[in-house]
Amino acid sequence: MNDTLVLGLGGTVDYEIAWDSRVIDELVLEYAVQPSELSRLVAVRTERDLLIALLAFVKDGAGGERFVASSRIVEQFAARFTSRTTLGGTGVRAAYAMEALGVSCTLHLVSIDDTVRRLLPRGSAYISSAERDTLDPHLIVQFSEGSRVRVGELELRSPHANRVIFAFDPPNAELVLSTELGDALEKAELFMISGFNSIQSEEVLLTRLDDIRRHMQKLPDDALVFYEDAGFHVPALSRHVREALLERIDVYSMNEDEMQAYIGRPLDLLDVDEMGAALDELRSLIPAAVLVVHTKFWSIALGERAAAFEDALRGAIQMASTRYVRGDGFTRRNYEQTGLLPTNPLGADFAAGMAMRFGAAAACVPAFLLTVERPTTIGLGDTFVGGFIAAIAQRA
Repeated sequence: MNDTLVLGLGGTVDYEIAWDSRVIDELVLEYAVQPSELSRLVAVRTERDLLIALLAFVKDGAGGERFVASSRIVEQFAARFTSRTTLGGTGVRAAYAMEALGVSCTLHLVSIDDTVRRLLPRGSAYISSAERDTLDPHLIVQFSEGSRVRVGELELRSPHANRVIFAFDPPNAELVLSTELGDALEKAELFMISGFNSIQSEEVLLTRLDDIRRHMQKLPDDALVFYEDAGFHVPALSRHVREALLERIDVYSMNEDEMQAYIGRPLDLLDVDEMGAALDELRSLIPAAVLVVHTKFWSIALGERAAAFEDALRGAIQMASTRYVRGDGFTRRNYEQTGLLPTNPLGADFAAGMAMRFGAAAACVPAFLLTVERPTTIGLGDTFVGGFIAAIAQRA
């Protein structure tokens, strides 16, 4: 157990299903879905709504997270596919990744049951605010680049591999904090925060932010606070987190989908001028001490102390790339082998352009050149976080 690294705030039980075109095609016909209906923003109250939202994500090759009206919808859809049960949540998946390098932590959970107890990383401890056992699984659908499905006269072909999360999860929507959190933070050298995106009530969110600020009073002044953004179920609520915590956050991190949601338009991730302007917009919106954006082609840290996290970016990319290629259960040797792969030349050119544009105020690291027929797209952002934290923890 490592009590100097505390990762929170919630964990999940996940039903992971892989893309099955036959099943999807049958559902499209069964529900008579039309191309004009496809929308990532449709309210998911039925299985048909879930299918419509999923197809919209596939069409765009985009990832994201959507709220659904009940766990019954998740169970109904998952039962149509071959699935496996895993644990999720940014902290938990990050802990799995860190475990491959022998780095343990203390996890903060808001729900628990025998599945969670059985599958949690063995070397890590946990505290939980749960007063009883509950199970509200998340559905995670991953698809490969080129995944196809016919909708009416339109054939969809995904331009990128990605994953979509559908969840009805009252414990994470409430995100009650354990009374033990403050004590757990007293010895912490790093505190990772994520999970506020699941809260849909403004009143609940403001209460939880007051709670976490109170707990964080016990956090040592020199402890590093890492915040991983995520797709807010109610996007307008994200500003409350920044207003309450940005002053104490050292590293504010997000993926390419979240970045584009904040900017409000799709971006060419390899266009230096377009991305430079977009990153300037993002920094104006989120004036964090260090802002991190991780994408399939590159990852960047922006801020006066950006250079201090270049090694953490490299470790994060290497860890996420290992999961992309190897899936669950990868080893230190797998991680080391990934580090020997060539870098993506497009990402390398982009990184050089960022160095020219931002100078010492940026550290941009290209991704690896990865070729795999059936990549793992679930948990890559969480694994990136785990690689980032592990690299920091192993500096000594």
